[in-house]
Amino acid sequence: MHDLQLIEGVQRGERAAFEVVIVRHQAAVYGYLRARLLQHSDAEDLTQEVFLRFYLARARFDSSQLIRPWLLGIARNLLKEHIRRNRRHREKEVGWTQMCLELEETLPPEALACAATDEASDHLPVCLEGLGESAKEAIQLHYAENKRLADIGEKLRRSEGAVKLLVFRARQALKRCLDFKTRGKSADETA
Repeated sequence: MHDLQLIEGVQRGERAAFEVVIVRHQAAVYGYLRARLLQHSDAEDLTQEVFLRFYLARARFDSSQLIRPWLLGIARNLLKEHIRRNRRHREKEVGWTQMCLELEETLPPEALACAATDEASDHLPVCLEGLGESAKEAIQLHYAENKRLADIGEKLRRSEGAVKLLVFRARQALKRCLDFKTRGKSADETA
């Protein structure tokens, strides 16, 4: 079935069409969430929530659009809710997820497919190690410890503006490294 036929079927409440949507897109949605969450159980729970919200909002879906971008948009919104809900309880994971979302905003569209897998999370520790000491510390303080830029500036003996630039450049370096690692691996596998 083509996406248009699927959506029309889902909008009519056809269970078979909804099951096909899940089968076709579940791995991509789970991969997107898993790459941005430390706990696989959270990714599984949020994946189920994505499809529940998709089903509940099916009447509002524009059938001229593709299904996967809409599902990934729901997943992104759920990640933001997840961050707000868990900010106090799981600072490290929230920081990781927030950094992934910010990196994602800088990735070109063709790299998003690579970022939607566990591959990006496999490479991130290596990419983090490639940063300079002050950049690593700023990233750690900002995302893992949820420190404000002004507080990081005091610790690193830099102005708040300098820390903001340092964090921005570190994110750019991480983006380039992840892009290189995921594309490089894909190129090696196809050779």
